Amino acid sequence: MAVLKVIEVLANSDESWEQATKNAVAHASKSVKNIRSVYLNEQSASVKDGKIDEYRVNVKITFEVK
Repeated sequence: MAVLKVIEVLANSDESWEQATKNAVAHASKSVKNIRSVYLNEQSASVKDGKIDEYRVNVKITFEVK
């Protein structure tokens, strides 16, 4: 039986929500090993001068505890 843990991570990107999600996983993987999945919990964006300025995501990352 595997023991899994879930952490919540906030990340951003100037490009897209997909890139923000990739940034979250890349940053988390620097200190968290055995990442199994990422769940996109929430998306938002900041707007400046009528255009999207920054994409933001709130993700849940699941990893196995050894």
